Amino acid sequence: MSFGGGFRISASGMTAERLRMDVISNNLANINTTRTEEGGPFRRQVVLLSAKADGGVQAFGIVEDPRPHTMVYDPGHPDANPEGYVAMPNVNVVSEMVDMMTASRAYEANVTAFNAAKSMAAKALEIGKS
Repeated sequence: MSFGGGFRISASGMTAERLRMDVISNNLANINTTRTEEGGPFRRQVVLLSAKADGGVQAFGIVEDPRPHTMVYDPGHPDANPEGYVAMPNVNVVSEMVDMMTASRAYEANVTAFNAAKSMAAKALEIGKS
């Protein structure tokens, strides 16, 4: 691995985890959205990550979670069906918060690795001066 490879790999991890946190935030913001432009309730979104051939990680897509919507009995809701049930988004607050914590920790780990590489580069430059 080249000296800059550590920086590139850490940066790709930070970029991917930031995207995950953005998507999770969007999921939480739409937890009560029962009507979208496409019609129907909001569907949870998930970021798909893959390893890059030269190291690091990249997001290659954002897909909708195919799990079924939660049906809630609320006959007064404007989107209720004739039986009085409303299809709510398939977003679970607990799982979203766990995903947010794992993305945050992964981001922090990449920052730590980036700073370690930066420290090693600074020490190498000091050695080169003397």
